[in-house]
Amino acid sequence: MTMPFATSLVCSGFILLTACSSNNTHSQEQQSSSKQTQTANQPITIQQTFKTQQIANFDEPWALAQLPDGRLLVTERQGVLKIFDPTSKQMLQVSGVPKVRYGGQGGLGDVILHPQFSQNQWIYLSYAEAGQGGQGAVVIRAKLDVSSPNQPKLVEIEKIWQQVPKVSGQGHYAHRLAFDREGKLWISSGERQKFDPAQDMQSNLGKIVRLNDDGRPAAGNPFAGQGGVAAQIWSLGHRNPLGMAFDEHGQLWVVEMGPKGGDELNRIVKGANYGYPVVSNGDHYSGLPIPDHATRPEFKAPEVSWTPVISPSSMIIYQGDQFPAWKGKALIGGLSSESITVVDLKSQPIQEVQRLDMKQRIRGLLQAQDGSIWVIEDGANARLLKLKAH
Repeated sequence: MTMPFATSLVCSGFILLTACSSNNTHSQEQQSSSKQTQTANQPITIQQTFKTQQIANFDEPWALAQLPDGRLLVTERQGVLKIFDPTSKQMLQVSGVPKVRYGGQGGLGDVILHPQFSQNQWIYLSYAEAGQGGQGAVVIRAKLDVSSPNQPKLVEIEKIWQQVPKVSGQGHYAHRLAFDREGKLWISSGERQKFDPAQDMQSNLGKIVRLNDDGRPAAGNPFAGQGGVAAQIWSLGHRNPLGMAFDEHGQLWVVEMGPKGGDELNRIVKGANYGYPVVSNGDHYSGLPIPDHATRPEFKAPEVSWTPVISPSSMIIYQGDQFPAWKGKALIGGLSSESITVVDLKSQPIQEVQRLDMKQRIRGLLQAQDGSIWVIEDGANARLLKLKAH
């Protein structure tokens, strides 16, 4: 895919950026491949500009959510949940977070609010835990108690979901969380670098899961009749789905890391099988080929795939007004690409239309209440950035 040329300049303490080319260095998974991304047409490009303001720093942040009062909840992988006030710069640590299994790609993960948070104070956290057989992701819900303003804590903690089974290794947890407009909880579950569980209906690894807000399988799931963990599953054949977002029509989109090449953006369809590890537009790290999606039409192919990879970490579908050119488009955080990739979900074919050179690995994205965009970088002393209209 041909990308537009990068330009940037520094002005009055802000960095002004436009679309740019990718930089696939320092990948978390060191992905590369000789395969090339395939597109049907020369891509359309856009030039939405913005300014970037550095707000704060965090230690290995993974996700962020915004409270109704404008403060941010930020997770740090070693097991710390913080409340940060962007106005006063006050930083508070939330007590009561369960012990996490930190290491590799594991630790404290996603954080989201219940749709009725203002009434019930429920928040949801995902993280890696140790147990019989190894490690696995779990999801808890807890009430955020701020009755002592300077000593926030989690109370009434309930473990509502876990990856089955726990396995060795510390990769591909995925564990992104999202609520839909009906109040159903969706979880992306990675295949934990074990390949075959993504096709095993007795396991919820390598799946997209749909639950009630208390963790019970939601009515209407496609495999409910099989019982057990299969009743949780909405789609299967996923590898490491690290970004998950709903568009304005309620359609779920998931972006996931491919193996050696073949990162994917998928439109999630009820009961669909996305093929991993039987098919992929990438190959095994050993060099052994994996048949491409085109060879097995019974598996659902990605809407977009990337080789060279972008190493997707997160995704939002922008619905604000500050950035008109991005409205309705997917913004995908990139690790090895050190970028934010913008994808037009309504074009035919669906395609990348802009890439923002962030010059650092990007871990998380959040649309703020005012239509600006919060960005967290990856790693130690990572910056919290605010993107605003220029």
